[in-house]
Amino acid sequence: MKRTNFDVIIIGGSYAGSAAALALGRAMRRVMVLDNNDPCNRNTPHSHNFLTHDGRAPSEITSAGLEDILKYPTIQLNKQQVVNVTKNKMGFEVITEDGTSYSCKKLLLASGIRDIHPSIEGFSDCWGISVIHCPYCHGYEVRGEKTAILANSVAAVHMASLIAHWTSELIILTNGKPEFDISDISNENNAAISIIEKRVVKIEHTNGYLNKVFFEDSSHLGISTMYAKLSFEQKTPFAALLGCTINEMGYVEVDDFKRTSVKDLYAAGDNSNMARSVAAAVAAGTM
Repeated sequence: MKRTNFDVIIIGGSYAGSAAALALGRAMRRVMVLDNNDPCNRNTPHSHNFLTHDGRAPSEITSAGLEDILKYPTIQLNKQQVVNVTKNKMGFEVITEDGTSYSCKKLLLASGIRDIHPSIEGFSDCWGISVIHCPYCHGYEVRGEKTAILANSVAAVHMASLIAHWTSELIILTNGKPEFDISDISNENNAAISIIEKRVVKIEHTNGYLNKVFFEDSSHLGISTMYAKLSFEQKTPFAALLGCTINEMGYVEVDDFKRTSVKDLYAAGDNSNMARSVAAAVAAGTM
């Protein structure tokens, strides 16, 4: 008979969700992992800064994680999209897209976040490949390359100060009048830093690898790497719908044990932690 009642249901089977399932499975808890196989780093060729997995494809790490958790008989995995979650006296009811109703005593949201891409042709094709968000995740592989930053204001100053020593030529694309001064940037290695105010309208690329950036006046810039700081939203609405406190940055507020403001409801991974890395997500799920 198909089980529909569990100790814990985990929405999201990527790094945080799988790590949590592993810990719970080893504690012999009945666990259902519901995952629609849509991680935020699905386009990224290689993952870094995760000890013993440095340089592996994210999909390989995910597959290895799922293989680990499914060795435990109390863990089940269902590749289904969750369409509704409600809280009741017994815990939670979770409905999937096929109409199945699952119940659990405790619920873990490990569903991540969704990046909001700018309206620039080609941007989404390059995101996670040659348009990147984190120098610690991807910067070493593009060290020394002519590099752009798509940002303005405090975000531009922060990123430029962070990566100036990774390149000898850095161009900040502000998409309008700069809201900072170059002198605000920490530049100990004396990299050549310039600002282009013109609006970016198109990225020319080859299979996600950036070649040129085109501006509104049809001029272009030859470039191979771009950093971008994007806005984001919660990937699922369930934290808000269930009454969780969302902080001013848009993350689900949790304590050190990943408890949200709602009893028996937990959150782990990118949805509640600004440190976006595989290692950080695994650590969060394990807690």
